[in-house]
Amino acid sequence: MSAETLPPQPPPLPATDPPSSPTPRISIVHGPVIVGAGPSGLAVAASLRRLCVPSVILERSDGIADLWSHRMYDRLTLHLPKPFCQLPHLPFPAYFPSYPSKDHFLGYLHAYAHHFSLRPLFGCTVMDARFDPAVSLWRVTAIRRDLSDVVEFLSPWLVVATGENAEPVVPEIKGAEGFEGSLLHSSEYKSGVEYEGKRVLVVGCGNSGMEICVDLCEHGAMPFMSVRSGVHILPREMLGTSTFGVAMKLLRWLPTKVVDRFLLIMAKMMIGDTEKYGLKRPKVGPLELKNTTGKTPVLDVGALSRIKDERIKIVSEVESLTSNGAKFVDGGEMAFHAVVFATGYKSNAPLWLKEAGVLTAEGKPEHSFPNGEKGIYFVGFSGKGLLGASVDAIKTALDVSARWTRLSESKDVGL
Repeated sequence: MSAETLPPQPPPLPATDPPSSPTPRISIVHGPVIVGAGPSGLAVAASLRRLCVPSVILERSDGIADLWSHRMYDRLTLHLPKPFCQLPHLPFPAYFPSYPSKDHFLGYLHAYAHHFSLRPLFGCTVMDARFDPAVSLWRVTAIRRDLSDVVEFLSPWLVVATGENAEPVVPEIKGAEGFEGSLLHSSEYKSGVEYEGKRVLVVGCGNSGMEICVDLCEHGAMPFMSVRSGVHILPREMLGTSTFGVAMKLLRWLPTKVVDRFLLIMAKMMIGDTEKYGLKRPKVGPLELKNTTGKTPVLDVGALSRIKDERIKIVSEVESLTSNGAKFVDGGEMAFHAVVFATGYKSNAPLWLKEAGVLTAEGKPEHSFPNGEKGIYFVGFSGKGLLGASVDAIKTALDVSARWTRLSESKDVGL
């Protein structure tokens, strides 16, 4: 088509002011609003559905279990046997291995959501949640990802199911901005395949740090693990079953300190003295430490043997990063191609849950279950993993169901 035959162009649009934020529309929810479509949120919603209580799940990502889908390394397997990791009312398939892989677990979560007809509202980020005492309702303001829609959900109950592992924690280290290699959090690490032949510093010696080091070894990299404080390493299995299972059985009859003593004796018999490899044990036992600080003991999945033969090298705490490596607090300095921060996660609830008196400064629930008369519940914040989240989900659903029934009956009689 020639220039002469082109259709006439419309005149330019007049300049206008940028659009203002859309006015929130109101959505009344007759059951609880659940924030988070990870394992905790799904477990609550499924438990409520079995009790015939409706709910709305708000999820900021585009799918369920965003942490597991997009922020976990490829080789991850559950560190506990499947009976301790399945969600309420639907066990893992019998053909799953004792320690399901990341892909197994994600497949299970999708099947779980389908089985209970759970349909979260995806791409829906909660910006604010406050309790309105004038009407005894929670006002939960959420915005769609494209900023096209802002909704204020009104409900008597709010379930915070975003968990303790919502946002990556990256420590501030002097010189990080000048490091010329790859710098990433474990949530961005997928596989060691791209690090073959490279020296990689892994900061953190928890379960993730240990397993990433194993993965790096298996892909021909040279991992160095920076250890800042003590760590309890336990064999994943003892006495022919899982160490966690043994601990749970013993705790039914014995005090925590006694069980800790037994676990440490067995660990020393099975894996030896870890302190001579630079892995000093804390003075407090593994279960007591978990209960008081939330720090989980490491269940060994092969890292210790590689530490013993120095395929994984232990280094001290990082003092600073340089352009091509790191300096350590013991005065040493080494060159590295990459640094991976296996330094864990934190809650994001303080960013949007603005109600006074419900969260500690660390973003954990201020009060034990349930939280007073405001109808707020926390699931996935007990520090007891998937098993603890499942227990809290069932308790939450039962409590909400009882309140929902009373509220429905009061409306029926016109109160």
